[in-house]
Amino acid sequence: MSAIDSLPPLREVIATHQLSAQKSLGQNFLLDLNLTAKIARKAGDLSGCDVLEIGPGPGGLTRGLLAEGARRVLAVEKDPRCMPALEEIAAAYPGQLHVINGDALEVNPLEFLTPPVRVAANLPYNVGTELLVRWLTPKEWPPFWQSLTLMFQKEVAERIVAEPGSKAYGRLALLSQWRADAQIVLHLPPGAFTPPPKVNSAVVHLTALTEPRYPADAATLSRVVAAAFNQRRKMLRSSLKSVSPEIEDHLNAAGIPPTERAEQVGLEAFCALARSLKKA
Repeated sequence: MSAIDSLPPLREVIATHQLSAQKSLGQNFLLDLNLTAKIARKAGDLSGCDVLEIGPGPGGLTRGLLAEGARRVLAVEKDPRCMPALEEIAAAYPGQLHVINGDALEVNPLEFLTPPVRVAANLPYNVGTELLVRWLTPKEWPPFWQSLTLMFQKEVAERIVAEPGSKAYGRLALLSQWRADAQIVLHLPPGAFTPPPKVNSAVVHLTALTEPRYPADAATLSRVVAAAFNQRRKMLRSSLKSVSPEIEDHLNAAGIPPTERAEQVGLEAFCALARSLKKA
């Protein structure tokens, strides 16, 4: 019998430890172990990798990651009620699961991880986007992670992979696609979760590029993109006035018509604009 088979069903775990999902923590538990195994497989070959998991809850995905051969899993869980359930998994996989009871926005996981590292998580909805932006904007690149396999609300997932010209296209798409290959690899209906959320969900897999797709200063690009999409209905010559008084000259130098709106401008052009501004 494998280690995962020795563990009780997740519904039994939730009942035993009284783990009703808390809305304040953004909790929606995945209890179907076939689904959690499928998500773990979407993370790629885990053998020889440390895996960072945020918000494991009762440990459905944690089991999948370990069963798929992760060298070691570091699970960061804010809810202390989940600790006994996660300790049961740790006992079934001696030395392979390290659990931290803490806030993922405050814990530094690098103290506990050995490269190569992959991140896989059914992210709590209330911190998912913030964590993704942090992982995409470290001070140094390449980052500590090789890939991110993350569950989001479907709307957020579509923003990550969006193309120019679509309503979903914006800052998140540009940040993601500048430094990573991003694709939606799995869709999940509300009924897959306990309790069912009011929205559909999707798993996004991002693979880190060794270098950004186009050269640009990260801080300048971030500032330009934020300003452009904060007023996305305005022409860029208006929305970017706060970035530079000579913004029309910079737009022309980057090959962008000053009358264009942000959602029509591709990543390569935004990077060219950032280079022109940085040079000045």
